[in-house]
Amino acid sequence: MNTTEKLLRVNFKPDETPHIKVDTSTCNTCSTQICLNICPAERFTLESGKMRFVVDGCLECGACRISCETDAVTWNFPQGGCGVRFRLG
Repeated sequence: MNTTEKLLRVNFKPDETPHIKVDTSTCNTCSTQICLNICPAERFTLESGKMRFVVDGCLECGACRISCETDAVTWNFPQGGCGVRFRLG
């Protein structure tokens, strides 16, 4: 099973408020924009030269928060019972 097939098996229960907030205007000033390469779910994209972030499908790994050099990512754990649910397989 390849990575894409595994990601399709992930279930999500959305929280009322997102567990992550990204200040994309700060991202636009970042020289590395490492989040484009580090996010396994590819939630960060460039559109017309501007950073875009979509929370839906985020795997809650925290890689963007750890690697962000501009502190543009605010990340909190989802409330109990909410968020990503991984299934084995």
